[in-house]
Amino acid sequence: MLRWLIGGGREPQGLAEKSPLQTIGEEQTQNPYTELLVLKAHRDIVRYLVQLDGSRFASAGDDGTVVVWNAQTGEKLLELNGHTQKITAIITLPSLETCEEKNQLILTASADRTKWDCDTGRQVQKVSCFQSTVKCLAVLQRLDVWLSGGNDLCVWNRKLDLLCKTSHLSDTGISALIEIPKNCVVAAVGKELIIFRLVAATEGSPGWDILEVKRLLDHQDNILSLVNINDVSFVSGSHVGELIVWDTLGWTVQACERNFWDPSPQLDAQREIKLCQKPNDVSIHHLTWDEENVFVAVGRGLYVYNLQMKRVIACQKTAHDSSVLHVARLPNRQVISCSEDGSVRIWELREKQQLSVEPVPTGFFNMWGFGRVNKQASHPVKKQQENATSCSLELIGDLIGHSSSVEMFLYFEDHGLVTCSADHLIILWKNGERESGLRSLKLFQKLEENGDLYLSP
Repeated sequence: MLRWLIGGGREPQGLAEKSPLQTIGEEQTQNPYTELLVLKAHRDIVRYLVQLDGSRFASAGDDGTVVVWNAQTGEKLLELNGHTQKITAIITLPSLETCEEKNQLILTASADRTKWDCDTGRQVQKVSCFQSTVKCLAVLQRLDVWLSGGNDLCVWNRKLDLLCKTSHLSDTGISALIEIPKNCVVAAVGKELIIFRLVAATEGSPGWDILEVKRLLDHQDNILSLVNINDVSFVSGSHVGELIVWDTLGWTVQACERNFWDPSPQLDAQREIKLCQKPNDVSIHHLTWDEENVFVAVGRGLYVYNLQMKRVIACQKTAHDSSVLHVARLPNRQVISCSEDGSVRIWELREKQQLSVEPVPTGFFNMWGFGRVNKQASHPVKKQQENATSCSLELIGDLIGHSSSVEMFLYFEDHGLVTCSADHLIILWKNGERESGLRSLKLFQKLEENGDLYLSP
C-alpha cells in the first residue's frame, strides 16, 4: 500500500526467510496512514520532536537548529539558529496563567543553553556556564522552575537565574530526570537512582535549595529510561533489560522484571526468553504507560507489562530488525514503535484466552474419590487459570519512508503522525481517508462560493 506512494519497500517473503521478524503484506486495511509529506529543513540527524500545542511541533538535532512546523500542513513556521553544536535535549516551558505574555518558550540544551520564544523565533536568553554536557531537562511547572542534568543537577527559574545546584555527581552524568510528588525529582545516574527534594531556601538565598534524600541501588547496570506513572509509582529501565516499578512515597520496589517471559500459550509458561545474547539486545531504550500497562522497548522487541498482575502479558521479541528507540500507546488499543532499522510499525493489543487446563473428573468414580486430583498438585493449575487471560501484539501497519534510523515520533489526534530520522528528514504521515474527505469538502465549498455548484432537482 505504501510502496506505491514512496517507490520502494521491503520484500516480505525474503525477510521472512532470513529472520523471525513479523511481516505484513501490501494490503494494510487497518493502517490509516496512506499519505505522507516529507519535510526538509535539517542538515544532520533529527533526534528530537516536541509538541507545542494542538497544531504545532518543533524539531531539533545534530545541526544545532530548531525548526517549528505546522502539523496540519507541514509548513515551516520558524527556524531558530543559535547553537554551534548539536542539541542534546529540548523541552517546552509553558507560560504562567498569571503572566500577561502568553508566549510559549522552548528550552534547548547544547554546549550552550538557550531559551527561545517559539511564537516569534526570538532568542530570549543564553547561558554558557556549564562544566559538562547537559543530557536532560525537566520542568516543575507547579514550582515554576526547571532543571538541567549533566554531571550535576541545576535548578533554574524562568529568567534563567541559577537557584541552586548539586556537587559533582558522576562522570557518567544524569541520563534521565522525572518529577515525583512532594517537590521531589528522580535522577538516573549510572546504576543509581537519586531522589532529590527541593526545599525553600534559607534566608538570604535565592528561591530554593536541593537536598539529596535517598539513593536506590537495585539496578545492576546503567539506567537508560524513567517514566512517572500517575504520581503513584515510577518505572526505571536499564541497559541489561531490568524493569523496576517503584513506590513514589516510600521509594521502595513494588515489582521487578529482570527477565522477560514469553506469554504465548503454546510455550511453557515458565520458559525464560533468552535476551542476553548481546548487551544492546536487551537495553530498555524507552518506556511509556497507560492506566493498566507499561509499554517497554527492549532491544529489538516490544513488551507489555501489566502493573496489576506484575507480569508481561504480551510481547513481540523481534518487533523490528534493530533496536526499538521509541514506543507510544495510541487510542483503540494501538501501539506504535520505531527503530534503528528505519521502520515505524503499528500494533494492535488484542486480548486472548489461553487454553484451559483439564477439568476435575466428575461422575460415578469421582463419588468414591477415584480420579480426584490432588489438591496440592492442582494449586498451580488453579493459579494458572486465574492468570490465563493474556494478550497479543498483532502487526497492522508498516510505515516505510525513512532510509535510516527513526529516532522518535509524535502523535497528533487530528493531524497524524510525525517521525524524525537520521536521514535528516521529518515525515508527516496522514490519514488518507480523512485527507481525501477534507479535500472533497474544500472543493465543494469553493465551488459553492464561486457559484459553480449546481444540484440537480
